[in-house]
Amino acid sequence: MTSPLTTPASEGRWTPRLWGTLLVLCAAMFLDALDVSMVGVALPSIGSDLHLSTSTLQWIVSGYILGYGGLLLLGGRTADLLGRRRVFLAALGVFALASLLGGLVDSGPLLIASRFVKGLSAAFTAPAGLSIITTTFPEGPLRNRALSIYTTCAATGFSMGLVLSGLLTEASWRLTMLLPAPIALIALLAGTRLLPRGAREENHDGYDVPGAVLGTASMLLLVFTVVQAPGAGWSSARTLLSFLAVAVLLTSFVLVERRSPSPLIRLGVLRSGSQVRAQLGALAFFGSYVGFQFLTTLYMQSLLGWSALHTALAFLPAGALVAISSTKVGAIVDRFGTPRLIATGFALMVLGYALFLRVDLDPVYAAVVLPSMLLIGAACALVFPSLNIQATNGVEDHEQGMVSGLLNTSVQVGGAIFLAVVTAVVTAAAPAHATAQAVLDSYRPGFLVVTGIAVAGLLITLPGLRGHRGGPSLVVAGSTVKEAEAERPAVREQVL
Repeated sequence: MTSPLTTPASEGRWTPRLWGTLLVLCAAMFLDALDVSMVGVALPSIGSDLHLSTSTLQWIVSGYILGYGGLLLLGGRTADLLGRRRVFLAALGVFALASLLGGLVDSGPLLIASRFVKGLSAAFTAPAGLSIITTTFPEGPLRNRALSIYTTCAATGFSMGLVLSGLLTEASWRLTMLLPAPIALIALLAGTRLLPRGAREENHDGYDVPGAVLGTASMLLLVFTVVQAPGAGWSSARTLLSFLAVAVLLTSFVLVERRSPSPLIRLGVLRSGSQVRAQLGALAFFGSYVGFQFLTTLYMQSLLGWSALHTALAFLPAGALVAISSTKVGAIVDRFGTPRLIATGFALMVLGYALFLRVDLDPVYAAVVLPSMLLIGAACALVFPSLNIQATNGVEDHEQGMVSGLLNTSVQVGGAIFLAVVTAVVTAAAPAHATAQAVLDSYRPGFLVVTGIAVAGLLITLPGLRGHRGGPSLVVAGSTVKEAEAERPAVREQVL
């Protein structure tokens, strides 16, 4: 499928409308990431104002993750079948309305419900937006540049959420809920004029209703089980039975998808080694970073006594480095290819996490914390855009939404699973007599787990370096032109 916007891009010139299209999509992704991180700092104020227990407060965060992570597979395929523009704009409108309601409610359950609806709408805007980019910009340097800008907006939104929440919560926690509403509304109005009217997929075989039900149910139950496991106990009957139910649902989902004429996920896409590495890399990348941010926030606020704003500013160098690199990463990908950048990024991430293990109760920020933040920021700048490029290269236009939903699912499920694991490790190591040093010592196993997850991401990436000799990274079915000429059998094996 081609877009009326593709022609100028393919000639190397981006028209004002093309820039406007990218800006609208970036705004939606910025809001999705912003909403994940911004609410955390506001939770104490919300609990005090609405008289909510700690367990109820958890669901203000978990409700968003549940809707987002549980429905991404459905959101991606829906964008392919019903039209990316239509799905994106409808979901963005729901996101704006839920943001407005979330800032006005005076009830904990209603606030949690609004957060779930926002996560649900993000599960449709994220894969639809990514697939609009990949079907508008031709594969190669132009798409790489667009994706590097797009994914940088996501990383910047996640980082800026911490800073903005620290500032806004000083006035009112409601502002953290209301802020996305006007931005989403402006993006919606601009999107109605700028987004290309691409044709939806012609589906003569009907819709995969059983696959949609099973896939959505399995992801919802998986995220729900992982979120609840630290509180209920990993070995409790409730948790074990929930995981068993997830396994049954996923097995049934795979069996249905293998027989469906129009599957929610075409399982053949996972025959590609580069695709599998991108999905597993996304799990490890976001899972390690979310765990690191969680522990570091506790360390800075609970042990060092830093304010929410002080803590947010401590993370700022990482976010600033990502933002500054936004227009450069695409060119670096063109030169070195995604496998090298992902491996380099994971190596920097491992080093950054390892250096942070030196922290004590009186750290010198410039000597201890700042180097880690800069290394992690550089890693995010390299890894996140490269994973998106690697996952979407060589995929037909009519399956871009499916692959985008799968990648975003890997990101969100990785964050939920590994955050729960890190929380469980820290809780198990919690001291009976909570002196400051003892609490810090209980955090170290959690930081080691975070480092280990990043090491696993690096090891997953390394096989992709075999046979990679550099040169232009114009990708043909998951391989470079140079590799395609030298190793045609390997390329045919990657093509589904």
